[in-house]
Amino acid sequence: MTLRQAQGERDLDPRSFGKVAVLMGGKSAEREVSLMSGSGVLKALQSKGVDAHAYDPAERDLVELKRKGFARCFIALHGRFGEDGTVQGALELLGIPYTGSGVMASAISIDKVMTKRVWLAEGLPTPRYTLLRRGAYTREQVRVIPDDLGLPVIVKPAREGSSIGVAKVQGYSQMQEAVDAAAALDADVLCEQFVSGDEVTCPILGTGDTAHALPVIRIVAPEGNYDYQNKYFTDDTKYLVPSGLPAEEEAAIQEMVVKAYRVLGCRGWGRVDVMIDGATRKPSLLEINTSPGMTGHSLVPMSARAAGISYEDLCLQLLASASLDLDQGAAQT
Repeated sequence: MTLRQAQGERDLDPRSFGKVAVLMGGKSAEREVSLMSGSGVLKALQSKGVDAHAYDPAERDLVELKRKGFARCFIALHGRFGEDGTVQGALELLGIPYTGSGVMASAISIDKVMTKRVWLAEGLPTPRYTLLRRGAYTREQVRVIPDDLGLPVIVKPAREGSSIGVAKVQGYSQMQEAVDAAAALDADVLCEQFVSGDEVTCPILGTGDTAHALPVIRIVAPEGNYDYQNKYFTDDTKYLVPSGLPAEEEAAIQEMVVKAYRVLGCRGWGRVDVMIDGATRKPSLLEINTSPGMTGHSLVPMSARAAGISYEDLCLQLLASASLDLDQGAAQT
């Protein structure tokens, strides 16, 4: 699918976008990654002739966007205060169209537990889990979690991204330390069944009926440890696209992630992480990213490139999709 086909008849004349703010940095634990993403997006948009400017909400009030005449925003923020519906809500009030999902979809999607609840209600597969609340769990409750979920257990904060605070617990004695570390980052701690097999991810572009999956990427990390360091700061992790999966298996994953994206009400773009059970070959949904990374190691640009879309054209396409929740509601009536 070409860029213009993906956008239909929408005018992609860079001058038509007006003054554009690339929101990057912010206050989340993923600030460093966001700055890398935003810098790449800014350079790409400027290379296409867009009047784009860097804008860090941690250093400038969002109200200035209106006063300075910005016509739309490309959100390159990750994590809290950027991917969780808060910035989206502020931009709704300011009436400035923005890239990515709206307020509700963003708020649900950043919360791994709420996301699981929606997926399970819609009959979509996701690993079994136990939810712990900071200050409300006992040492005995933590100790016996592997009795239900088995070992290893994945422990993570419910509302962090980029593998921040994630631990793979191999034994009972490690549970308390992992839970306490996650609880230091979030009031909700997700303890999740570990699925052994292939780790894959699949980006989605579009909204509603136009949403479509890009090629699946298979991730092969050192010792199976796809952590923050291996995501962004080493070249040891291998990303396979084409994925090498059987064609029917990849097609089934693409169909599943598009449904997972739609039932959450996502729009614009996103990326869904999936584990494929090595024994049964059944896929399980892990989480969704509604403002994925756009760094040199990031996966959406990699998958788009495999589909024939350059990094620069991808950024332009995403900018062209910027909208408000009100616009989406009007389009559906």
